[in-house]
Amino acid sequence: MSTKKKNQKPKKVNLLNLTNARRTYIIKKAKETLRQQRLEAEFWQSLAEVERLTINGCTIDFENGTISGLTTGELLNL
Repeated sequence: MSTKKKNQKPKKVNLLNLTNARRTYIIKKAKETLRQQRLEAEFWQSLAEVERLTINGCTIDFENGTISGLTTGELLNL
């Protein structure tokens, strides 16, 4: 038997049945989430359009659709 969790569908909310304060909170939260997703999409799109990028003196090359010079991991406390 698999231990994977099934994708849970978001709970549907009827805004007409909520109080004004709760409705306002949910709408503000949704707007903020969408704004953040749009900014992230714009950021990744701008990265896709460059061939070479320098971050803190380290050069990252985007050659033939691959990324070289970029590593991910835990940040070190300096």
